[in-house]
Amino acid sequence: MTHFVPAVDAGPPARASPLARYLLLAYVLLVIYASLHPFSGWRDQGVDALAYLGGGLPRYITAFDLLTNFAAYLPLGFFALLALHPRLRGAFALTAAGLAGCLLSFALEALQTYLPSRIPSNLDLATNGLGAFAGAGLALGFGVDLLGSSRIHTLRDRWFLPGHQYDLGLVMLGLWLFTQLNPGILLFGNGDLRGLLGPAPAILHPAVVFIQGEAAVAACNLIAVGLFASCLTQDERALRRMLLLLLAFALALKTIAVGELFKAQQVFAWLTPGALLGLGAGSLMLMLALALPRAARRALAGLLLMAATVLVNLTPENPYFANALQQWPQGYFLNFNGVTRLVSLAWPFAALFYLMLLAPRPPGENRHHSGEL
Repeated sequence: MTHFVPAVDAGPPARASPLARYLLLAYVLLVIYASLHPFSGWRDQGVDALAYLGGGLPRYITAFDLLTNFAAYLPLGFFALLALHPRLRGAFALTAAGLAGCLLSFALEALQTYLPSRIPSNLDLATNGLGAFAGAGLALGFGVDLLGSSRIHTLRDRWFLPGHQYDLGLVMLGLWLFTQLNPGILLFGNGDLRGLLGPAPAILHPAVVFIQGEAAVAACNLIAVGLFASCLTQDERALRRMLLLLLAFALALKTIAVGELFKAQQVFAWLTPGALLGLGAGSLMLMLALALPRAARRALAGLLLMAATVLVNLTPENPYFANALQQWPQGYFLNFNGVTRLVSLAWPFAALFYLMLLAPRPPGENRHHSGEL
C-alpha cells in the first residue's frame, strides 16, 4: 500500500538582498580609499609588490593596530556573505566571503608598496583576513536567519518604498550617518570644498557670524536630510519616529567622533550655541515641511542641499576644531579622517543627483501612463 506524506510548507523562498549588495559595494570603496589614502606620491621603490608576504613582523605591534585591522574587515565579510545569499549557502558562502576579503586585502597591501607613506605588512593581511572570515561567520550565524525569516524584508517593506532605487537611497542615508564621524566639520556640514580650492584667507570674524553661519548650516542640512528620508518612506505614520531615531543616531556618532578628538571630558564640544540654534529651528521647520506633498518635499530637499553647500563654504570654520585636528595622531586616524572627509565632501552632490533621478510617480503607481518616458 502506498502512503502519501503531506507536503511540508517550507515557507517563502529565500530572497536576495539588493540592499546588502549596495552596502557591500559602498564599503569596499571606503576600504580601498582608506587603504590607499592619500593617493599621492606613487613611485616604484625598487621593491617587489609581493615582497611583504615574506617580510618579518613589524618592529612595533600594538593591540590597537591589530584590533583596527580586524574590525575594518569585519563589516566587509558580513556584507559579502549577505550579498551572496541565497546563491551560496553555508560553508561555501563563508569561504567565498572570507576569501573575497583576503583577496581585497592582498591586492591593497601590494599596491601600498608604491606609496611611500604606507607600509605593507603580512600581519595586516592576516588580521584583515581574520576580520573578513569573522564577519562572514557572524552573518552566517544570525544575519542569514534574519533574511531567511523575512523579518528584515518585512521591516524594510513596511517602512520604505519598494524598488532598487529606494535601496540605494537607504545606502545614501547610511553614508550620511558615516559623515558624522568626521569631527572637523560643522554639525551636518557636508560639501565643504575649501580644501580643494586652497586655504581660506585668514580673516577674523565676530563670534556672532560663526554662530549664525553654523546655525544656518545645521538647520538647512537637517531639513534637507529629513525630507530626503521622507521621500523613501512608505509608512507616513512612522516617519516622525524614524526621523527622530536617525537624528539621535547621527548626534551619537558626532559625539563619539568629537570624543576621539578631544577625549571624554569634551565629548559635547560640538554642541555650540550655533549648533543648538540650528537643531531647534531645523527640527521645527522639518516637522512643518513634512506636511508637503512628496514631490514638493523632494524639490525642497534639493534646494536646501544646494543652499547648505553654499553656506558651509561661506561659514568660517571652527578654529578650535581646526587646531585640534592638526594635533590628531597620524596613521589610522589620519586615514579614517581622510575617508570621512571624502564622503562628507561628495555626499550633497550625490544626494542631489539621486533626487533628480528618483522617479516622480506617487507611491503605488507602477504603470507607465501614456505620454511618460
